[in-house]
Formats: sequence, structure tokens, C-alpha cells
Amino acid sequence: MTAVRPKLRPRVKQVLIVAAVWAAVWAFLYVAAARNGYFDLKVYYGAMDYWVNKGGDIYDYLVPGTPYGFTYPPFAAALMSPMALIGWHTAIAISVTMNVVALGFIITWLIGPVIKRQGWQFWFSLAIAFGIVAAFEPVRETVNFGQVNILLLFMVVGDLMLLVRGGSRLGGIGIGLATAIKLTPGVFILYLLVTRRWRAAAVSTATAAAATWSAATFAPDASRVFWTDAMWNTDRVGSATFVSNQALSGLVARLFNPDPMKPLWLLLVLGALAVWAWRVRKAVRAGDELAGLALTGLAGCMISPISWIHHLVWVLPSMAVLLDHATDRSYDARRRRHLMIFGVFSYLLLCSRTPWAFHMKFDGLGLIGGNAYVLLMIALLITLPIRERAEATSGPARSANPATSTGPVAEDVPDLVEIDRRVSAAFDAKEAGTAERPLVGA
Repeated sequence: MTAVRPKLRPRVKQVLIVAAVWAAVWAFLYVAAARNGYFDLKVYYGAMDYWVNKGGDIYDYLVPGTPYGFTYPPFAAALMSPMALIGWHTAIAISVTMNVVALGFIITWLIGPVIKRQGWQFWFSLAIAFGIVAAFEPVRETVNFGQVNILLLFMVVGDLMLLVRGGSRLGGIGIGLATAIKLTPGVFILYLLVTRRWRAAAVSTATAAAATWSAATFAPDASRVFWTDAMWNTDRVGSATFVSNQALSGLVARLFNPDPMKPLWLLLVLGALAVWAWRVRKAVRAGDELAGLALTGLAGCMISPISWIHHLVWVLPSMAVLLDHATDRSYDARRRRHLMIFGVFSYLLLCSRTPWAFHMKFDGLGLIGGNAYVLLMIALLITLPIRERAEATSGPARSANPATSTGPVAEDVPDLVEIDRRVSAAFDAKEAGTAERPLVGA
């Protein structure tokens, strides 16, 4: 027992830390999170019942007492049609479960490499990260609305980080399916084209087309109504001036309410696309797929005609990029400190519900507060750090070929992270009263 107890103490401490973090997050959500009553899921559920069980036109359905109805393409309707066969509470349970599971995969893909590089304990780091992400306003809004944003992000992140980056022949299939479900992920097809991944772009385009065609054969009338009428009826979505719309269209609409200047909006969209195209090409040339993913998520939210706050789950990869760079010891301490401050500020702002405090207050301080999230996305689009290839860095010490290098190569440089881990482990062992092992290689 004497030998076992010291080994249990760090694990018990970690469990208590995780419990404390989750208790704080739960208390924050209890106080601050909006109770949306799974409204969007209610739209899906009612539309499927009206379409499948009552034989109505899916795009004619409106939630009783509201102007809101089903707005997704017929392929999404076909995937959701089994919802007509289950109870309401079962639908809620399935929606929450799918979102939580998908979020677990997303977090693992985004920050798993950071955890590995830093030598952090995986389960402990993931549990802390999950609690932090749960407080992120777009995430909690998506879950509380019963929305599909997290599932779409899961498809796109998995596709880019595993299939496209790995050179798989199936690279692009997740983006194509996400685009067929909801049109906005189609910006990632444009991303593949701009960065000249022709095969992945072709796969994603063909997948989206095949899914759309299959939905047309399954539901021809619904497909005709969507592509000729419902898709173009923006009144079904809501007002662009509503403070939850944190796209560039919302910024312009609130600045010039009630007559938004569409030419200005188009000019801002073109400017955002130009900056995005320049930066994502730089990211992909450097082999930084995470930065390319993050920048495209930001651009997609900004240029969309409507981006409600729960759509901003696409900003999550940007938070992962800031964490990655802020914890990378290859950068100088000052740069890491600045990135950490910016990352913490961005995260806290996107948890704060700041725009809601300026609902219908679009002058003075409201110009900043009511547009806080879109202004932050503009800053992220311009300043988000991009990694450089090691061999692209100037200086002989970075030469990839030991035979031609005039300075030390990577193999000659000690692994400082590993040394730090061993030293820390030795001190922990000493405090616990266990035998020390020699610091071989340190």
C-alpha cells in the first residue's frame, strides 16, 4: 500500500481538478446559457411529421405561431425523415448525444497534436478541453437549439485533417456531404480549389452533386420547391439586422438600418475573400492544414448572408490554432505570451453573450458591442498565425540535409520538451518518496 498510494495521488488530484472545472462550467451554463428549448430541432421534427406522416409539402410547414420553417436542402430532409417515426424526447436525446460525440472527435483532432507535443496526459487534457469548449457560446447555443452545426464541423474537420491531408482518394467526401446537407460548408470546396487540391475538390463536388441528385429522385417535388423558391426566400430565415446575425451582412444592416447598403456588403465580402485566398494559399504551401481550415471557417461565417451566433462553431479551429502557437516553445516567450492573451480574450469574448447586451442598440457603443463577434472574426482572419515549414526558414541551422549543412541539424538539437518532462518526473518522484531514475540523455 505504501508503494501504491503515491501513484494514486496525482490521479486523484487530476480527477478533482476535472470535477472542479466541470462544476464551474455547469454553474456558468446554469446562470448564463440561454434556454432555447431545442427550437431548431422542433422545426426539423415538426417538418418531418408534416411531410412524412401528414403528406404535406415540407417547405410549407411553419412552427405554430412563428414565421420559421424548414430551410435546408432536400438531402438534409431525407436524412432527417426517420425523425417522423420517433417521439419528441427521443429526438432530443439523439440530438444531444450526436453533438457530444461529434464534439469529442473534433476536440481530439484539433488539439490532439498539441497534447502530444506538450507531453500532457491525454485523458486529463481532453476532459479539461471538453469543459472549456462546452462553455463556448456557439457550441452551447447549437446544443440548446438542437442544431446541426457541430455535426457539419465534424464532417469537414475529419475530412480535411484525416483524408485530404493524408492524401486519401476519398479526400473531399465529408465536405461534399456537409454541403449537400447545408449549403454553407460549400466554402470548403472553394478552399480546395483555391489551394489547388483538384482531386479533393472534384470528389467533394461530385459527392454533393450525387447526394443532391439522390434526394431529387427520392423527393422530386420538395427538390423543385427548394431550388426554385425556398432557397431564395430569405424571409424564412429572419432579419439581417437581428443582433444574432454576426456575418458581414449583419454588420452592414445594423450600421445602415433600416436600409442596408448592399454594394458596401458586396465590397466587404470581396475584400474578405481576397484576404482569405491569400492567407489560405500561404497556409497550404507551408503545410499548415489547421490554419487553412480555421481561416476558411472564419471566412464562411463572415460572407454568409446570415450567420447566427450558433453558426460560429466554425471559429473553434481558430481557437485551436492560437492554443497551438501559444504553447509552442520554438517561439520566443514574448510572442507566446501575446498569442495566449489574444486567445484567452477571444475565447472569453465568444462566451460572453456581449452582442445580446446591445439588442436594438446600434449606435455609440452598440456599434462595437452589437458587432463584437464579427469584428473579432475580421481580426482573426487578418492576424491568425500560420506555421512556416522548417526548411523554409533561413539560416544553415535549418538545413534538412546533414551532408550539405554548415550548422547543426535537427538530430543534433536536444529535445527540450522531453528533458523538461524527465526533470519534472524526477522531482515528482522525489517528493513522492520513490526511487529516482538517472536522467539519461539530459
